[in-house]
Formats: sequence, structure tokens, C-alpha cells
Amino acid sequence: MNGNDLGRVLVTGGGGFLGTALVARLRAEGCEVRSLSRRFYPRVDELGAEQIQGDVADPAAVDRAVAGCTTIFHTAAKAGVWGRESDYLKANVEGTSNILASALAAGARRLIYTSSPSVVFDGHDLEGVDERARYCQNFEAAYPKTKAMAEQMILAANGPSLATVSLRPHLVWGPGDNNLFPRVVARARKGRLVRIGGRDPLIDPIYIDNAVDGHMLAAKHLEPRSSLAGRVYFVSQGETIHLWDMINSFLRIAGLPPVSRVLPRPAAFAAAGVLEFLYTIARRDEEPPLTRFLVRQLSNSHWFSSAAALRDFGYQPSVTIAQGMERLAEAQAIPSSISITG
Repeated sequence: MNGNDLGRVLVTGGGGFLGTALVARLRAEGCEVRSLSRRFYPRVDELGAEQIQGDVADPAAVDRAVAGCTTIFHTAAKAGVWGRESDYLKANVEGTSNILASALAAGARRLIYTSSPSVVFDGHDLEGVDERARYCQNFEAAYPKTKAMAEQMILAANGPSLATVSLRPHLVWGPGDNNLFPRVVARARKGRLVRIGGRDPLIDPIYIDNAVDGHMLAAKHLEPRSSLAGRVYFVSQGETIHLWDMINSFLRIAGLPPVSRVLPRPAAFAAAGVLEFLYTIARRDEEPPLTRFLVRQLSNSHWFSSAAALRDFGYQPSVTIAQGMERLAEAQAIPSSISITG
């Protein structure tokens, strides 16, 4: 199957980082593309995609966006490690429910959902785990909790008329990133970056082109009753890097010094608990400097096997971390001789 065989394609969150990259790839392959986002994005317009402004939590907007579409990439979500659970439920669970209802009513054929490996993160090391990993039983943040709820809805909706699949790309990054890279840089500039304990855990952050490859390959292999219909897949980078090497590489690209402060893990947990309590009782919307979920993310390894994605739809990463770092440096207009070792 080629891009044209996907029919008219809807990308929810088409103005986001992954969404825009998907729109660009789809348009390059000659697809007719529609984007559903809460605001207008000039870049999406430049790519020649139709834009509908609306919220996935609004059934009427979703109905307008889904109408006439054969393939749906559902990337829209509320991300982050802090905020009211009701907001996450509205965006991630109610929004997904609306997408599914409209897709079934409109006769869409395939739905590719962008999930997250955090749905199985239980606060301990996850090293090379695959799709047999169980959902976390005690979520410490609303984002992974609601993504797990939405993912289960997606899988349950798979059937003879609508084929669904859930992909779990990990820490998507690269040029155009509006979350991971700027978030790390902003925290560093505010003096909020600190190493947790003495460990330097391993992670496998996926470069944007590889994430798009995984989504496109899954879509092209997805049909009702196909081998991947109703299943979940980790879509990983295929190589690991030490977390603080990755962060310090980001900082070098931004012209900032490496992280030097170290906070013992027990002290970090204690501080995070106090900060969460204070921010909650004060009803502050902004994220605390530390949360318990973030402490666990920064002090545990989390990397995943995408062997099933290779087996079932031929996914293999094409851009290495080193190559991706060079491209990110070039996009930031910084000399690109960037080392990724600490």
C-alpha cells in the first residue's frame, strides 16, 4: 500500500510536533489531508492540508473533521506531568471517545492512535520490555493514567469495519520539537535541572522521522482483521543513550553548561511530595519544579523493544541519535559538531 491508498486522511493535533510531521509526510506522498486542531497553524496551511479549528472534546467539531475520511491518525492529547485530572480526562479520554464514535458513524476504515510508553511505567527500571508489560497499577500523574484509559478504548473498538492500532513512541524529539527540547532548556535557564541520585539511567528517545515512519508503516499495513489490528506496539529508537548525556547534549546545542547539581533520590522524593501538596492546596496551575512522577522518570531506565513492530509492519529506525542531534543543532543555527557523550 502507498500513501494514496489511505484515502482522505485526518490528523488530530495536526498542528503539533508529531502531527505536523505526519501532515508533511502524507502530503509528500500525495494524500488528501485534513487537520483538526484548536487553532490555525500557518505551517499546516503551507503544506496544503485542510484545517478545521475545534477541540476533540467537542463532538460536533469531531464529526466535521472525520466526515469523509478513510484513515485517522489520532495524535491530539493533553500532555505533561501536572494539572487537573479532569482536564486530562476531557482531552484524552472524552476526546478519544468522540473520535471513535465519529469514526464508526462515518465509516472510517483505519485509526492509528498515538499512545505513550508511560502507560506501563511503574516507577521502576524498564529495560528492553515489550508489549507483554502490564499497565501501571498506581499512576502518579494524570497523563499516563488517561492515556492508558484511551488506549484501552482504542483497542476495544477494533472490529470488522474499523481497524485500530495503538503505537507507543518514546520521548519524540528533533527539529520543530515544541515540548522536550524547549522544556529541558527552559528548566535549565530557570535553574530547575538537577540530577537525581548518582545514576545515569538509559533511555531510547525516538527521533521525529523515525516516529513518523512507524505511524506511516502501521497505517499502510492496517486493515480490518489484519495481524496488527487491535494491537499495541512500542515504536522505539532502537538504540539507547544515558539520560543525562541526552540532556547535556540538548544544553550544549542551546549554548548552556551541563547539569552539575545533584540531589539525592530520597531528598528529591521528599521535596516533590511537599511541592505537590503546596501547589495542590494553592490551586496553582503551573507545574511544580519537581513532581514524584518526574523524579522517577529522571532516576530510572526506560527503554523498549520494537521487535514486534519490525515483525508486523517492517518498522526500523532510519535516523540515529547522533544524526538526529546533528540535525537539531543545524536547525538551531548552532555549529553542529555536537558530541552526545557526557
